[in-house]
Amino acid sequence: MGHDGAFIFHAMHESKLIPTYNRQPVAFTHGEGAWLWDEQGRRYLDALAGIAVCVLGHNHPRITAAIQEQSARLLHTSNLYRIPLQEELGALLCKHAQMDAVFFGNSGAEANEAAIKLARLHGHRRGISNPKIIVMDGAFHGRTLATLAATANTKAQAQAQAGFEPLPEGFIRVPFGDAQAVHAHAHNADIAAVLVEPIQGEGGVRVPPAGYLRELREICDQQQWLLMLDEVQTGVGRTGAWFAHQHEHITPDVMSLAKGLGGGVPIGACLVAGSARDLFGAGSHGSTFGGNPLACAAALAVLNTIKDNSLIAHSSKLGELIKDQFRTQLSDVAGVTEVRGCGLMLGIELDQPCPVLVDRAREQGLLINVAASNVIRLLPPLILEPPQTDLLVTTLAALIREFCAGDTP
Repeated sequence: MGHDGAFIFHAMHESKLIPTYNRQPVAFTHGEGAWLWDEQGRRYLDALAGIAVCVLGHNHPRITAAIQEQSARLLHTSNLYRIPLQEELGALLCKHAQMDAVFFGNSGAEANEAAIKLARLHGHRRGISNPKIIVMDGAFHGRTLATLAATANTKAQAQAQAGFEPLPEGFIRVPFGDAQAVHAHAHNADIAAVLVEPIQGEGGVRVPPAGYLRELREICDQQQWLLMLDEVQTGVGRTGAWFAHQHEHITPDVMSLAKGLGGGVPIGACLVAGSARDLFGAGSHGSTFGGNPLACAAALAVLNTIKDNSLIAHSSKLGELIKDQFRTQLSDVAGVTEVRGCGLMLGIELDQPCPVLVDRAREQGLLINVAASNVIRLLPPLILEPPQTDLLVTTLAALIREFCAGDTP
């Protein structure tokens, strides 16, 4: 089939999909490390990693081998039976997080649903008939009904909520990064928990002030609230620590994970500690596919590869290098508001909406993303190397300079 025939086939195939995505006009056939190739054989540097999912890049040999070996043995039995790989993965996650136990699902939204249910159980056990959760402006926690309700009310996020009302109740919104705004609700006897992202991803790579999470930990301890951290995007080495909250040397009561955990294989996790440890019991929560042998084998390969190759330190060092390079190259560009981030979770904020840069970058062989309409979001794989970093910075800095100058390439 020629190129035209291939295009017609893909167009026909696309027409059978519910149009829940505004897909870009490109499809990829294979990848290697930080690179992807499209149907025409063109190569792209992937600075998005499947939205923070492919932490080891594409076609990593250890993930590939783990999937191949496990798929030849056993894919699924259900959680009616013990799953040794799940137990091994749970123990390893709890070791890295210094937490007590874990529930496995299939996605970040599912992990956050579990967190919300834990908060309500915690509230009811404290005698609260209508428990509430404090959430943050600019947050994003998922697209199920409950996680949509916990998601903040920016324009883009309001569009995600539109038409799905009535959404579940029980969420109180406060400004992100303002611990005193949380403390101001200390008088509210209905509050059971605080749910927060250590760094807001969809909200525009918003980094809170230093000490913010420590202050939230102290408030939650004082009020007997659960501190619940959504580390779906920030976890698994993304910020230069196993989990972003470890930069502030605290431990949450509940932590949700997904994205990078399986390196591309769907898996979500909800970890618990302290007063959240014994809230769930037999029959109180469940998942048919959650923590199946294939997903757990992939996740174990991801975690062990990160540890064996010192990729936590690598992502921290490389992230600082990228920030410094962008700040240097864009220091004289008036339209650049801020370069920020932690590890390999980086944002470049402009003073105007810039979604067009996604297309312009792709045309230059670079895959990026724009969050909150005016923040270029970079989430490259942790295996990114300095020569690729130079290409990323040089290409994107030139595009930003042209865009801010009003030039059309």
